Amino acid sequence: MREGEAAAVLRRLATGRADRLTHVESVPARPGRTCEWPRWVPPEVLDQLADAGIAAPWIHQVATAEAAYSGRHVVVATGTASGKSLGYLLPAFATLSIAQAASPHRRTASVLYLSPTKALAHDQLRAVSAYTVPGLRPTTLDGDSERTERDWARDHATYVLSNPDMLHRSVLPNHQRWARFLGCLQYVVIDECHHYRGVFGAHVAGVLRRLRRVCAQYGANPVFVCASATVAEPAVSGERLTGLPMVEVVDDGSPRGGIAFGLWEPALTSLHGENGAPVRRSAPAEVADLLTDLVVSGVRTVAFVRSRRGAETVAMTARDNLAEVDPTLMDQVSAYRAGYLPEERRRLESMLQSGELTGVAATNALELGIDIAGLDAVLLSGWPGTRASLWQQAGRAGRAGGDALALLVARDDPLDTYLVRHPTAVFGRPVEATIFNPENPYVLGPQLCAAAQELPLTAADYEVFGSTTPTVIAQLVRQGALRERPHGWFWTRRERAVDAIDIRSAGGKTVQIVEDQTGRLLGTVDGGSAHASVHEGAVYVHAGESYLVRTLDLEGHAAIVEPAAPDYTTFARDVTEISVLATEETRGWGTAELSRGWVQVTSQVISFQRKLISTGDVLDEQPLDLPERTLRTKAVWWTVPDSAVEALGLDDVPGAAHAAEHASIGLLPLFATCDRWDIGGVSTARHADTGRLTVFVYDGHPGGAGFAEHGYAAAREWLTATRDAIAHCECTDGCPSCVQSPKCGNQNNPLDKSGAVALLTALLSSEA
Repeated sequence: MREGEAAAVLRRLATGRADRLTHVESVPARPGRTCEWPRWVPPEVLDQLADAGIAAPWIHQVATAEAAYSGRHVVVATGTASGKSLGYLLPAFATLSIAQAASPHRRTASVLYLSPTKALAHDQLRAVSAYTVPGLRPTTLDGDSERTERDWARDHATYVLSNPDMLHRSVLPNHQRWARFLGCLQYVVIDECHHYRGVFGAHVAGVLRRLRRVCAQYGANPVFVCASATVAEPAVSGERLTGLPMVEVVDDGSPRGGIAFGLWEPALTSLHGENGAPVRRSAPAEVADLLTDLVVSGVRTVAFVRSRRGAETVAMTARDNLAEVDPTLMDQVSAYRAGYLPEERRRLESMLQSGELTGVAATNALELGIDIAGLDAVLLSGWPGTRASLWQQAGRAGRAGGDALALLVARDDPLDTYLVRHPTAVFGRPVEATIFNPENPYVLGPQLCAAAQELPLTAADYEVFGSTTPTVIAQLVRQGALRERPHGWFWTRRERAVDAIDIRSAGGKTVQIVEDQTGRLLGTVDGGSAHASVHEGAVYVHAGESYLVRTLDLEGHAAIVEPAAPDYTTFARDVTEISVLATEETRGWGTAELSRGWVQVTSQVISFQRKLISTGDVLDEQPLDLPERTLRTKAVWWTVPDSAVEALGLDDVPGAAHAAEHASIGLLPLFATCDRWDIGGVSTARHADTGRLTVFVYDGHPGGAGFAEHGYAAAREWLTATRDAIAHCECTDGCPSCVQSPKCGNQNNPLDKSGAVALLTALLSSEA
């Protein structure tokens, strides 16, 4: 869009519904800053870059390239569409070109590129393949690759584009077959590195450490280059991910058009939900209307929706709307999500790039770096989880240098409600640090088993895997997973260690999802979450198709499903008890206390609700008979003594604590890089282990993922935001936008909204 046009489009969208537009932030345009090419870049590479229209590099591209070429591990954290890829392509192309000249008949240098998604890897392949640099032989290696393609990658490719899961499951367990590639590996590029967080990030960190030790076995010591448009403390995050010291490049020299960024809150409807609470119009419905308006105006738009089903629903609704307004525009709107066949994804990506599509409803599969230049606007259906993702998604528009429009549409959720009413929490603040713990014993243990299967572990690996490695190895020896010998620790079992690890899972035995009619394996879910996601009667969504779960066989680790298209979705309810195992740190807040440490959580899924997709209305609640589960994890908790509680004169003390717990779970993702569903909570007017009113928030993963510790460190900001989110919600007695939770096992009862505000105010006053 031309300068100033984005703001005008936003004003048109708000016509007749101005009360929904709560804030507009203007992000100014920025000029570019270039510098000279590094002297070590071969002339044939410079010629190729000149032919591609790159006359001079941006300053951050050269800073990244200089660091990597000199042998320093580096992380570049500059904006979306800032050309970060040239920072690692320059040293890669130079190294491959020089190696080809020195040894024209054999492979003496190679590069491994890792991305979170196949779509991004294929997009990068298209970009790299546009060059004919000597020695450059690129290919992808992923789940879509045929056997012949995999063999060619292993035996001939010099630039392999893959993902951490393929590295974990295919390359490292078969490293002897990949010895020639790994033995000459010069660079490992980890693109969109902010994506690796939580338990998944901890597992990827383990995989990268395994890669380092296997490369060393074959005489290679590759340079690691991490890249992200949005990551705080880049060097710290990169070091945690790779285990190596990093230099950081953060001075962005690329030009950028201006952005008109709006915050939008859908109106309350006449509908009522649980316990008579008011319900807002859903974010996907609001986004579908906005997408329709933008397509009619010819504004090229991508709408980011959190779920696959949501993306399909938004696209379908927008098409239906267009059928009433201008049927000729219907085919200019489509959905885009993971789960499509490779050829479908490539076709949609091509249509996006060519401009054949005006509107797209997408999951975050389009967030990560795919070149879709020319977009004018971005709609975000709900807070995407982090400021990093917010700016990553917003950066999809305006990539050709023009101005762009971005609009965050709030969900009926405490965090979204808080953000659209507190714009300073969104704008003018740094993005979050990526939070994960590579030394979590529940993650490190399986990774050490996989490493031992690849090469026997030795004392030298203590430095590679971290300070807790000796303790975890000793535990694995006691369990019989490893056997100690004079030359190290060996994997003792016949099966492949990697087959027991799902690096995207929270750990534990996975449950297979099997279609009853055909016996086809649709996918797996982590055993720890199976009770809540694939219980009998649950709606399970795979590749955009809906299934009903008929049975959950816990002993056989399988869920049997059948195709269905219900007009409702399901939400499991559970009851939870918590006990304190060990307190690691405590600080006093006047008479109150804030603590963190180890807890044991005992939970049981007892029922599930069915809610209409169209309105969110609760149809019914059905009981379930499932066993208890226990979880040993990390938590943060705060306590208030009886005297302080009595002084508040609360009408419903348990309801006040319960409401504060729900809202604090909803707001923690703003301060710790997690999702609401990654954490849990328990509240009680008097807890057996503390003897006080206590509110716990805990990590939902064995051993913890670092979220509770981050909550402890940012407790004042976190709990202040929690209080403000409750106090500023326009409902009277509590609603899903403030204190009600879709996960509550007690039917969101009791809840005392005003009591929660009073309790949190007293707590924060004590802290001051």
